[in-house]
Amino acid sequence: MLKVRVQALLATLALLLTLVPAVASAQSVPCVVVGSATVNGQAAPVGTVVSAIIGGAVVQTATIATRGEIGAMQIPSGDGTEVSFTLDSLTANETITWTKGNCGNLSLTANAGGGGSSDGAKGSTGSSGRAGKDGKDGAAGAAGPQGPAGPQGPSGAAGSDGAAGSDGKDGAAGSSGAAGSAGANGADGGSGPLGLISLILAIIALIGVGAVYFMGRQSA
Repeated sequence: MLKVRVQALLATLALLLTLVPAVASAQSVPCVVVGSATVNGQAAPVGTVVSAIIGGAVVQTATIATRGEIGAMQIPSGDGTEVSFTLDSLTANETITWTKGNCGNLSLTANAGGGGSSDGAKGSTGSSGRAGKDGKDGAAGAAGPQGPAGPQGPSGAAGSDGAAGSDGKDGAAGSSGAAGSAGANGADGGSGPLGLISLILAIIALIGVGAVYFMGRQSA
């Protein structure tokens, strides 16, 4: 009997442990809205804070990052089911009923200054101002790198020969050279008869010598 009671108690505890997370998980499912926001008929500017309010308490806020778009906003459950909204300090005209999961698309609108819904007429364009003075020239930039050398061009045609120059003038005549030194006196010539005799004797002597030479060759 005791064993049966213990088993029943354990089964009850197991059931409770299973149900508690399931209930907590079901209660944590938010209400998700996606939509847009306008203020005085114009798309709400970037930075506008959108607040979701349930039972007088703010349960979620979101900041507009793209002009006029709320994006996806997850609204947790609160003390009640009606959800109202504010755009910064302005109360939006629309409300929704909180439900789990997808709460659909939402287009929030709010009006400032007595609830006017449209902007006033656009004023005329003012006249153009005078042109400002020219600014100073900026400093010159650094010189760029030198470009590569271009290809060598073809050789030009040979020029024509120049005209011949005129003949130069004759040079001035040189000065006369100095006179040379006098030569030595020649030997005196021999007397007439003595010289002839000496010549004859010389011839005879030559003839004698030649005869002796030939005679010596014949005897040999």
